[in-house]
Amino acid sequence: MVDRDADHHDRDADHHDRDPTAAAGDRAAPTRSHTAPDEPSALAGVDLAIGYPSTDAPVVECERIDVPRGEITALVGPNGSGKSTLLKSLAGQLDPDAGRVLLDGREIATRSSKELARELGHLSQEHDSPGGITVEDLVYHGRYPHRGFFEAVSEADRRAVDRAIDLAGVAHIRDREVGDLSGGQKQLAWIAMVLAQETDVLLLDEPTTFLDLHHQLRVLETLRRLNDEEGVTIGIVLHDIAQAARFADYLVALSDGEPYDWGPPREVVTEELLADVFRVDASVRYTPDPEIAPRYALDDGSGGGESDGERGDGPRGTGR
Repeated sequence: MVDRDADHHDRDADHHDRDPTAAAGDRAAPTRSHTAPDEPSALAGVDLAIGYPSTDAPVVECERIDVPRGEITALVGPNGSGKSTLLKSLAGQLDPDAGRVLLDGREIATRSSKELARELGHLSQEHDSPGGITVEDLVYHGRYPHRGFFEAVSEADRRAVDRAIDLAGVAHIRDREVGDLSGGQKQLAWIAMVLAQETDVLLLDEPTTFLDLHHQLRVLETLRRLNDEEGVTIGIVLHDIAQAARFADYLVALSDGEPYDWGPPREVVTEELLADVFRVDASVRYTPDPEIAPRYALDDGSGGGESDGERGDGPRGTGR
């Protein structure tokens, strides 16, 4: 079991006062040195600049990001802050323009795709189910890194698939076609597939998006069980800041393509962060779970947003 109370990062206790209504371009991240975790990170990005062929400038620039070993790290931030882009690069799906991504201290670029898939599982937002395939068949696709092209299914494969189906809680639908499932059931089936890879590191991009609350919690409980019982390191993009604060051991908050803050949720999720990054006036308290009560949307400096006196939507979800 991972020690959830251990603090892996030296952090400055003093936050500089900032005007929560300042325009986006005038905001500055908290002043603190980003030191590496006490234990070597399972996954790290160093001096990263990440972009796309269609962009002239990098979408994400990051001096250092760590996914601590044996913990759940959530990437949070508003739409367009670079969360998914950063996760794609950490997963080896998007080569950075500059910098390195290290998995267990070794650059992922030096691994073949099959070797990487034996060490790191990745579930993106975009996945299409092959027609006519059952849940069990889909989960068997997760075993491809462990078999040669002409190798038959082994007993180890069968055990891994049964374990993944059990962990994801989809045993009752294993013989159903994926195309006939609800959105939440499909997402759990895809999670079972990536669990069948049996990797020590797992990255997921907004796995709870478009799911009802029941299936959101099912997905997060599955991941927490995997982390608690088997020590799998998990990096996850979550849109709901309150949900991320309850679920994760460690948060990385992104703003305008750069890390704004990082560390345990109690230190990261503050009224200041909600104002500066999410442009929301809200109260935050821990009881011990986080309770976030949005009051209204702040002016984002674009000239087209609501005034500070007009009510708007804040981070989705509140504490329990």
